[in-house]
Amino acid sequence: MTILVSQRTVSSYQNLVRNRVVSLNLTSASHETLIDGIMMNAAHRRSRTVCFANVHMVVEAHLQTDVAEAVNKADWAITDGMPLVWAIKSLYGLSQDRVAGMDMIMSLLARAEKDNVSIFFYGCTPDVLQRVRQFCQQNFPAVNIAGTISPPFRTLTDQEEKDVIDTINNSGAGLVFVALGCPKQELWMEQMKHRIHAVMLGIGGALPMLIGEKKRAPKWIQRIGFEWLFRLVQEPRRLFKRYAVTNTLFVYFFLKQLIRQRW
Repeated sequence: MTILVSQRTVSSYQNLVRNRVVSLNLTSASHETLIDGIMMNAAHRRSRTVCFANVHMVVEAHLQTDVAEAVNKADWAITDGMPLVWAIKSLYGLSQDRVAGMDMIMSLLARAEKDNVSIFFYGCTPDVLQRVRQFCQQNFPAVNIAGTISPPFRTLTDQEEKDVIDTINNSGAGLVFVALGCPKQELWMEQMKHRIHAVMLGIGGALPMLIGEKKRAPKWIQRIGFEWLFRLVQEPRRLFKRYAVTNTLFVYFFLKQLIRQRW
């Protein structure tokens, strides 16, 4: 199923096609188109949400309807994973580039610096957030980090939630990078829609890679779709069960959809 989505920006409309893979409607657009649309909204502090979809998110969404609803309501659900690029090609015959979350983050930081759009980081530990500040100061010296929050590993009280919303809104940030992990961050962003006046981007575990704490797979490994294997080699104990189960389920769900559509 292909869906044409009219997304309102400040001065124009972006007519973006969304293609269903298993339970998610994924945005088909180039890196540059996505950056322009996100930054146009960020400059005017419009409440928008951006999800970077990979195999893990697709499976989570298929098993949890609230996750699927949150991602499908997002203004952009970006194909961050070669298996999803291949899935779109197999299902619809469309050539969609992989839009890697890490590449998007770097491009957005550069544009935020150029366009004078303030940024905010929500999630991760205080130590990682401090090192993210240092990274930005070294690589994007003119970018304004309006603030950072390292939330506790528990549900916030109503007052704490209000304080977070007020802090972010009062900071003047146009971009909020949300690093809570999937699916927690997708559900959080959906709850904050129209309450936080900024473009919110769910970036998962990207910050440790951004600061060099974890290595990113070389480009050639990314191109052939084995970035997950590179990560597995780095963290086998943490990731083996997740990848063994998640990847198997994705293949099963995808093949069911492919068979239904073709026969």
